[in-house]
Amino acid sequence: MASRDIQFLFELGSLRNIPRAWIQHLGVPCASNLEHTMRVIFLALLIARKEGKGDENTIIKMALAHDLPETRTADLAYVHKVYSQTDDMRAARDLFAGTSFRDFENIHSRYEKRDCVEAKIVKDADNLDIDLELKELEEQGHKLPAKWKAMRKFVRDKKLYTKTAKSLWDKLQKANVAQWHMEANKWKKIPSAGR
Repeated sequence: MASRDIQFLFELGSLRNIPRAWIQHLGVPCASNLEHTMRVIFLALLIARKEGKGDENTIIKMALAHDLPETRTADLAYVHKVYSQTDDMRAARDLFAGTSFRDFENIHSRYEKRDCVEAKIVKDADNLDIDLELKELEEQGHKLPAKWKAMRKFVRDKKLYTKTAKSLWDKLQKANVAQWHMEANKWKKIPSAGR
């Protein structure tokens, strides 16, 4: 029988098979839970550094753990949550039980309670990743992001905790999704390219 650590690693891998719930409302492919988590980690670190607040080690662990119980509960969208409840705390407890990552149960609990600056920063990152993805979909010509604009503005005004997250949201609305690769292309970086 595999150790709990090995079982945990296989369970973690199962996140690639769990669709994000809001795909139902967008009707388009979106980032997997694992892809979402990667950007949340860096968004949270960015917010923390700009705010000058929070322990980065805790923030990284919290961002890693924030959606892990979804291996057991699935990902419920905002409509589902009106009618269904999950026991994320129990799922986290059972997920980390007997593993070398037992400390993550407490980290996840602190995230869910939003009773520390690190939890608020990670939740801001979790929300902002949705706006980044909506901006990417808009770039691809999808019309639904425009329909979500008022709701996402509500999230910006009423649900984001930090000034930095609100500022990032504002900048994101004017951002050019393609700028990073247009600036990094060979025509700008290698003047003799194509001669």
